[in-house]
Amino acid sequence: MKFPFLREWRRMLRQPIYAFGMVAAPLLCCLFFTSLMSEGLPEKLPLGLVDEDNSATSRNIARNLDAFQMVNVARVYANVGEARRAMQQGEVYGFYLIPHGTASEANRQRVPTVSFYTNHSYLVAGSLLYRDMRMMSELASGAASRSVLYAKGATERQAMAYLQPVVIDMHAVGNPWLNYSIYLSNLLIPGVLGLFIFMITVYSLGTELKFNTARALLRRSGGSTAAALTGKLLPQLLVFLLTGTVCVWWLYGHLHFPCHCGLPRMWLIMVLFVVGCQGLGVFMFTMLPTLRLGLSFASLWGVISFSICGMSFPCMAMHPILQGLAWLFPLRHYYLLYVNSALNGYALQNAWPYVLCLLAFALLPLLCLPRLGKVLREYAYLP
Repeated sequence: MKFPFLREWRRMLRQPIYAFGMVAAPLLCCLFFTSLMSEGLPEKLPLGLVDEDNSATSRNIARNLDAFQMVNVARVYANVGEARRAMQQGEVYGFYLIPHGTASEANRQRVPTVSFYTNHSYLVAGSLLYRDMRMMSELASGAASRSVLYAKGATERQAMAYLQPVVIDMHAVGNPWLNYSIYLSNLLIPGVLGLFIFMITVYSLGTELKFNTARALLRRSGGSTAAALTGKLLPQLLVFLLTGTVCVWWLYGHLHFPCHCGLPRMWLIMVLFVVGCQGLGVFMFTMLPTLRLGLSFASLWGVISFSICGMSFPCMAMHPILQGLAWLFPLRHYYLLYVNSALNGYALQNAWPYVLCLLAFALLPLLCLPRLGKVLREYAYLP
């Protein structure tokens, strides 16, 4: 039995799309995402201020708000109209309004109202500024109440017991720095790699039909569909494993992202993910043996993976049908293995169902061999 191993290497070397899709694009995305969020969280987001009170209290609130790491009080506006126009034009991501009489009403315990507005068209910037402005409002409210309690003769201990009867001690598990790069890059980079694996696998099989070389591939393989498929996928597997190895080293060896299981196990999980994506890519082409439809299906499946894997929205909170469909995406199982091993440091045996799922994806071509052989022998290219 002959394997068209060298034939596939020559095809990959002659066509630049392979080098771009298998090496250049995934590594550029890896560098892009990790450098884009190199500081962990965005800092000094521009914020507007409307200070109608113009008192010592309002100026103190403005100074404390500007002291937040993520806030930069870029401009002070005369009224709400100017601040709203600036926010709509993208000059600031939000503005904080301190109305007239805030200080006097606070001293009289009349519950003054401060307002803050954010532009949630920019989800990250709007959410971060909203959090800081809300925290500043609560701190200002607490400071005013504390001053009143001091004036009534309460001690500091009595005042704090009234203002904060329950002290919250928060411990962020897995990412105590609340670093957005750690939160996102660990899944975005493998997700991009999986997307390119789907598309390259479908493309390499689809071009055999497009250029009418499928029968020549089978002849070179001694008429064996299994040998032809192995010869085509093995060179791609080696290159994708090299790319995946670089990504694993970059994240956990160079950037030192949390990894309580060690680099060898994360590399093993990456290997399972790569072979699983390749197997699913073969299944995609076999079910839709047209280059156009196959690539559309591969790209759609790869993009949906980011949403349904549970990274951005908890899978257990999705509709039960979507929870079931999530098992059909290799990135979902990679995510659960990453959480189990890299974040929690548990043994791989604790996540054996997800290992079996990735292995099942890798073995999918065995079920497709009869149909794939028929496709390569009989099907004609349809544009």
